[in-house]
Amino acid sequence: MTVQGLTRMRSGSGPQDTMNRLEAAVKAKELTVFARSDHAAGAGAVGLTLRPTEALIFGNAKGGTPLMQSVQTIGIDLPLKALVWQDSSDVTWLSYNEPAWLAQRHGLSGATDAVVGNLTAAPDAVAKAATAG
Repeated sequence: MTVQGLTRMRSGSGPQDTMNRLEAAVKAKELTVFARSDHAAGAGAVGLTLRPTEALIFGNAKGGTPLMQSVQTIGIDLPLKALVWQDSSDVTWLSYNEPAWLAQRHGLSGATDAVVGNLTAAPDAVAKAATAG
């Protein structure tokens, strides 16, 4: 399945290990981890089942603020988020919204191109670190 603006990487590890590696990679890049949300645990708390699905919300004010100064609506998509999930074949995936797609979605251009470029490198690097193995 292809979703416009969404990067999806197959992980060589299970969901818990992939998420732990993702969080460690984010912290190693000196980015802030704002939240880690276990959707499967939330589903279980209300008597529903969900394959492993966990989100990590992370970022850096130096990266996101200039974009919000240009177009505040991008704040709905920032900080960045990554989703680690397991499909019905027990394959683990890591997905995240591409910063360039977010910029396009909110009509950012010109002066923010360099910021978007820098913002693109971070999720790509941490996703690769988390899914290697």
